[in-house]
Amino acid sequence: MLVLTRRPGQSIRIGQNVEVRVVRIEGDRVVIGIAAPRHVAVVRAELVEQVSGEVRDASETRAKLRVMLSPARNTEPSPEDPGVA
Repeated sequence: MLVLTRRPGQSIRIGQNVEVRVVRIEGDRVVIGIAAPRHVAVVRAELVEQVSGEVRDASETRAKLRVMLSPARNTEPSPEDPGVA
């Protein structure tokens, strides 16, 4: 991880198209501005983690529901089945 010290009004560039600028510092908080092309997704990391967790939970719930709602499978053939000799 690269760690840089910046003051309000200073910025860093990521590649040719992304600029991260320190707008102001308020106590223990840093307000930053990000200039990037529209096709570049800029999302807070905690939101990505939250959504990923929710998607994982939904997937697990769906798998459990499929098992619960699937018809019971009878492993022994029935004498009425035409395929039974």
